[in-house]
Amino acid sequence: MAATDSTAVSVLHLPILGGVELLTARYVDQRFSRHFHEDYALGVIEDGALAFRYRGEGLVAAPGEINLTVPGEVHDGHPAADSGWAYRMFYLPTLALKSAAGRVGDSQSAPYFPRAVLSDPMLAREIALVHRALCEPATPTLEKETRLLSLLAAWTSRHAIDPPAAPKPGPIRPALRRVTDYIADSLAEDIRLDDLARLADLSPFHLIRVFTEHTGLPPHAYLVAKRLGRARELLGTPLRLAEVAADAGFADQAHLTRLFKRRYGITPGAYRNFLQNKSPRTS
Repeated sequence: MAATDSTAVSVLHLPILGGVELLTARYVDQRFSRHFHEDYALGVIEDGALAFRYRGEGLVAAPGEINLTVPGEVHDGHPAADSGWAYRMFYLPTLALKSAAGRVGDSQSAPYFPRAVLSDPMLAREIALVHRALCEPATPTLEKETRLLSLLAAWTSRHAIDPPAAPKPGPIRPALRRVTDYIADSLAEDIRLDDLARLADLSPFHLIRVFTEHTGLPPHAYLVAKRLGRARELLGTPLRLAEVAADAGFADQAHLTRLFKRRYGITPGAYRNFLQNKSPRTS
């Protein structure tokens, strides 16, 4: 997909290692809203520079550097210079990282990465090479799986650490779990703050404060993030775009399109086209 501002985006889904998404993109003036990923993200900057806030810190990933995020960590993204940036990204389920780290049987442990920008030229080159190989339809599936798993094993062995100790559960955690579960189950409903506060047995003001502290997003932004994730899933079904918008809880298709573009850097229609027209051939 190309646009007049020189933005170019390509998305590819591969049914390997639990399902992997590959993004190849150049953005000029794209600004990603604060969001989180359900999966790990790993990529390399090929041109320009990406600026983003992650764990309360302002970071810049320059050409040849690796940028990454772990599941659930809130971040944003914008160009660090007028020329924008170009990168190749992997979006990887926890299962893939556990496989690479030899932790498949350990449901409590997934690799943890303390830094979101890495200067590791050898690993950066391998990320780009494996990404290109996986984007090539002629590459056999076995080769794709082997090369990707080897890449993830190298990344994990060189940059993962034991995760920090989780805080001891307190009375607020079950309350927040009730709220997040309710949001996930009620995406198409007009959720009200008072309803969430009653679920948590907190005042609305207190709920906003503790919810934001624990998730990194206020309740309304968290709801939008979950709705966008649901819309992304539904774009792989035959539902019309207007139906996707309604089922995911958006006011209309235009509302979905505006927020989807801000979050993913691509319109829902273009994203669907990649799902339908660029499915990998099995080997």
